[in-house]
Amino acid sequence: MPSQTEENYLKAIFKLAEEEPEATGVSTNRIAAALATRAPSVTDMLRRLSEKNLLNYERYRGVQLTAEGQRLALLTIRKHRLWEVFLVQQLGFSWDEVHDVAEELEHVQSPLLMRRLDAFLGHPALDPHGDPIPAEDGAIRRPAHRLLADLCPGDHGTLCAVKNTTAPFLQYLDKVGLQLGAVVEVLDKVAFDNSFELKINQERTALISAEVSRNLFVTE
Repeated sequence: MPSQTEENYLKAIFKLAEEEPEATGVSTNRIAAALATRAPSVTDMLRRLSEKNLLNYERYRGVQLTAEGQRLALLTIRKHRLWEVFLVQQLGFSWDEVHDVAEELEHVQSPLLMRRLDAFLGHPALDPHGDPIPAEDGAIRRPAHRLLADLCPGDHGTLCAVKNTTAPFLQYLDKVGLQLGAVVEVLDKVAFDNSFELKINQERTALISAEVSRNLFVTE
């Protein structure tokens, strides 16, 4: 059974590999930045995980998860996202409050508990940020969506997921009325800085930056 730290590494490596699927491996420096730790500490952990056959590690060439490493990473992600759903739906947490709590709960080692939690919640497909929840066997169904940044004036979309899940970003979205399920229409895209003027739910308008638009996913 992997330790909490090992699970955190596997989860981080999986997510970093998803961000750059064309790369041959995830670099030590990217892992260190994602986990806010030093590169020598990362190297030590990668060697340990390699000895357990959870990843393939070659110095200077990055790392790739083995099948077992990916299975454990997806299991940790599954637990994290199910706990986020529970915290929002049952305990009244807001979507900007759940991450840190779920980071602790994701390390609970009880398959029976997670099966019953999943059933209690009605087998949700998505977490409160619109991320897909892996199945118990590791299967993950990614919904079709596109970045709001790719829309043009006159286009419509429904906000379905966020890329940035930090509390300040989610609090900003709440402030301008951009919750999941909001219907947005692009009124204008400013040529100077690629900012967007949006109409939200046919009720209010908001001006968002190009950076914000690159962190929002919509379905059409």
